[in-house]
Amino acid sequence: MRIGFINPQGNFDRNDSYLTEHPDFGGQLVYVKELALAMARRGVEVDILTRRIEDPDWPEFSAPLDDFGEMSERVRIVRLSFGGNRFLAKEQLWPHLPAFVEAIEQFYDQSEWPAYFTAHYADAAATAAMLHQRRDQRFTFTGHSLGAQKMDKLGVNAANAEAMEARYHFSRRLAAEREGMVLAETVVTSTSEERFGQYGHRLYAGAVDPADDSRFRVIPPGINTRIFNPDLDTDDPDDKAHVLAQLPYPDQPHVVVSSRLDPKKNVAGVVAAFAGSKRLRESARLALFVRGTDDPWTDMGRLGHGEREVLKPILERIEAAGLRDRVHFLNLGSQRQLACAYRVLAHSGSVFALPSLFEPFGLAPIEAAACGLAVAATRNGGPTEIFAGGVGELFDPEDAIDMAAALERALGNQQALAESASKRVAERYTWDRTAQRYLEVIEANLAMPPVTTVSPAQINADLGSRLKDYLDQP
Repeated sequence: MRIGFINPQGNFDRNDSYLTEHPDFGGQLVYVKELALAMARRGVEVDILTRRIEDPDWPEFSAPLDDFGEMSERVRIVRLSFGGNRFLAKEQLWPHLPAFVEAIEQFYDQSEWPAYFTAHYADAAATAAMLHQRRDQRFTFTGHSLGAQKMDKLGVNAANAEAMEARYHFSRRLAAEREGMVLAETVVTSTSEERFGQYGHRLYAGAVDPADDSRFRVIPPGINTRIFNPDLDTDDPDDKAHVLAQLPYPDQPHVVVSSRLDPKKNVAGVVAAFAGSKRLRESARLALFVRGTDDPWTDMGRLGHGEREVLKPILERIEAAGLRDRVHFLNLGSQRQLACAYRVLAHSGSVFALPSLFEPFGLAPIEAAACGLAVAATRNGGPTEIFAGGVGELFDPEDAIDMAAALERALGNQQALAESASKRVAERYTWDRTAQRYLEVIEANLAMPPVTTVSPAQINADLGSRLKDYLDQP
């Protein structure tokens, strides 16, 4: 069986180029890549359908066909030309998705169509919906994150709606998500909280009922246990030397933060909690993983404008608190270096912090836990399910005192928390288990008649009025 993974803004390659350096290059790419490889290990052929880029600034994404360097006989990266040659951020792709659909049709009309598709993120939902309308193609929808929650977090209202729409194209994104929810045979979520909390948002009313068990399947993502594991002996000597060169006190406990420099990731919140807690400052150091620069103090210019805007006040806070000698920045270029750093820091009794204002699931903390780190995480979103019941510490990400207290507790109980978190990850969060559950859903769907076709106009007939009510009554 062949399955097509639709991911127009994925930009995959075997070296994971730019991973975490750009808002379009985050956990969703890891998810799709690892799920595809895990399905391949189960004998499935997988095509990852994404955009071809012929741009000198992004040379890694120009070949029409590529692979990940493993399972290459079963997993193809299929790059299709649409929307011109240059790199485009995901918000700029919306007008070009019909051309993506045509490119998919032309590609498979010359070979053999997949038996099934999976759509990842809203733009993929729009693509899959068009394929469903034009070719009766069947699919699952995995949203990863939803536009309504982003609108909530950004405080979209009647006064700023026009500017927000110009920047984020929320009306198109919501319409695509609703189409995916209606036309997908199964909506896949990572947690029950995501299912009921996010898909139950009033802007999705009429498209899907989160209480309808026939429409949803909760399938947690997993981790690559060949990379993320507690075995120090698996580290490449060069990777370990790279990590230790940036970590002057490897034998001392650290609070570890590995998040993109994005306001919603709230790295500044951890810095505020650390600076405001005498107990934290005396018992641990702070390790901030900032990819793209070896020394943010002198070389911030290598980062993008948005990243610099986030990092500048962080550096100012560190300087004002007199903490430059207790805060260390690590520039890690691969997942293997990341896992190596986690293992080194776990060995010294360190704690991983996930301070996001909201996190739908969060692969980073389970990767860290698999390497032996204790975890303290935001209570907003999926981590509440993953690390509840004594497996980790949870905190309010907008309350620096509460965050500091959780980090202090985690450091004081590091070994027990690390052991319980590692055990839970091994039991529940592996990609092979994720792939098995996806395939169970797909095979069950293929054994049933297709869903009834509904036009996008019908699905979104009342979206305009719902948006107006949302903007008028936030």
